[in-house]
Amino acid sequence: MLVASNLQKEYPSGAGALAVLKQVSFTIPQGSLVAIVGPSGSGKTTLLGLLAGLDVPSGGTVSLDGVELNGLTEDDRARLRGEKVGFIFQTFQLIPTLTALENVQVPLELRGEAGGAERAKMLLDRVGLADRMDHFPTQLSGGEQQRVAIARAFANSPKILFADEPTGNLDGVTGAKIVELLEQLNKSSGSTVVIVTHDMTLAERAGRIIRLRDGAVVEDRLTATGAPAA
Repeated sequence: MLVASNLQKEYPSGAGALAVLKQVSFTIPQGSLVAIVGPSGSGKTTLLGLLAGLDVPSGGTVSLDGVELNGLTEDDRARLRGEKVGFIFQTFQLIPTLTALENVQVPLELRGEAGGAERAKMLLDRVGLADRMDHFPTQLSGGEQQRVAIARAFANSPKILFADEPTGNLDGVTGAKIVELLEQLNKSSGSTVVIVTHDMTLAERAGRIIRLRDGAVVEDRLTATGAPAA
């Protein structure tokens, strides 16, 4: 479960404190697929950073899987992310000198887990890249690179996965396939998936949409996907 309670984030400016987030509150149950949407400058990326413990709020609290982030040191937050959080970025963030298989193995090796190679192979097979494991990022298409990034994000079986504009650098057809993959992995793994996007077609495929404007939540609704059957 992910809980944001009265989150605020301010930055100093020449005209005084600039409020980027204002009293943002919501609860996301475990296993949900949620989209956070809003125009540029609405606070989406700032909110993502706070939810993931990459930054600290000016006010309010974040609880991730029962752990309140505010009371943790920077090292403790980094350790928590390594254990419970996965990330998918718009720019893929793959290591260019490593193969697809080696990229997926990185978080497993950092945790010192045995059997990392076998789990990485299984994940790459699940994202449809069984025949591309030994290829380097430059030998893969944008969609293939994003699938490697998704496999890597699920490598440590995260409780929650944050995806920052995961289809932003992809064409519409490829982006739709990536969304389908995230839906499948969300259902099969039980991981909570939080997607930050400006793409409303993508957002409507999530079970719930949280809309920001000027740093505040202006809408929080279930989609047709997330609404209970009549």
